Amino acid sequence: MTASNSADFASKTDNSTDKASRHGAATTARQWQVLSQLQRNRWVGTSHIYEQLALAGFDISLRTVQRDLNALAKRFPIEKNNANPQGWRWKDDAPLQSLPHMNLSQAVAFNMVEANLTQLLPPAILDELFPWFDLARRQLKNSKVTHSWLDRVRIEPATQPLIAPHIDLQSKDNIYHALFYQLQIRASYTRSNQPHPSDYVLNPIAIIQRGVVIYLLATRTDDPDEVIRTFALHRFLAVEVLEAAAKTPKDFELDSYLDAGVMGFPHSQLSKSLPNHGKNIPIELHFTAQAGKSLTESKLSEDQQVTVEDDGSLRIRATVNMTLQLVWWLRGFGKGLLDVKPTVLHRAVLDAPSLNDADT
Repeated sequence: MTASNSADFASKTDNSTDKASRHGAATTARQWQVLSQLQRNRWVGTSHIYEQLALAGFDISLRTVQRDLNALAKRFPIEKNNANPQGWRWKDDAPLQSLPHMNLSQAVAFNMVEANLTQLLPPAILDELFPWFDLARRQLKNSKVTHSWLDRVRIEPATQPLIAPHIDLQSKDNIYHALFYQLQIRASYTRSNQPHPSDYVLNPIAIIQRGVVIYLLATRTDDPDEVIRTFALHRFLAVEVLEAAAKTPKDFELDSYLDAGVMGFPHSQLSKSLPNHGKNIPIELHFTAQAGKSLTESKLSEDQQVTVEDDGSLRIRATVNMTLQLVWWLRGFGKGLLDVKPTVLHRAVLDAPSLNDADT
């Protein structure tokens, strides 16, 4: 795929994304209304369902209702009879969890999942969950008790809040689809330090959300060393799912990969000047009593040691990875950070390295 072809592809997908998203949401809401009309022990006529949807404000045809019912029958345990007019109902052996019912505690859980996890769920799963999200909202609509809980619980970022960058929804859906089914992708991707997009064939490995930015871990098929690289989702212009199976590097394990501090983004200077590419390095931090207090409650590492000096200041010893995240975190203490060892780390904190080192 050339750069011009990538631009054309991106333009076409971009123009249709919003329309497709709105259409999908409307279809989900309508089909859930269709399911809510069905009963277990009584046939409900298609015309009756159509009339109820019309009263609810859905401007559709009887034929649309018939198509919805046939589509829903492939995913839900519902059945039709051979009468004229035709009737539908839930099957006698339909499990209770397939029926449109939810208690308040379940509704609260679904509401919190929708609020906090939808960015990390693939379309194949979201398609199944959207009706439950809709049902949860309806279940909670008139509940004072559960609304009291939801109004009192929030997840706040530990750093400066940022607005998430725009992600091309079609590209995101295709990436998640490929990762879910372990397929390769062909992608048009713009790196932060290049004005024009590059074309890659990638093996998707994992999705990581770090703050408001979502990253794809992947290897390039043209890289014989299978180096795992990070690709920010908002920099994908267009993505095509391929039929070829994706390949994961041998012995790759996501938790071990993250424990190595890779998503903290290695600091290029520190990685070169310290042993083991800056991984698992002993450091010593000297804080004022107030600045270092939080580290007596939340540790930097499992082997962390805290020493209280005669003047009340705190000396923290720990083993960490030398990353950009560590450097910028230390800079945030300002004058509360009195000293840092090793010296090369102290210099990095004072020199304020650019975050562009983290860009793929």
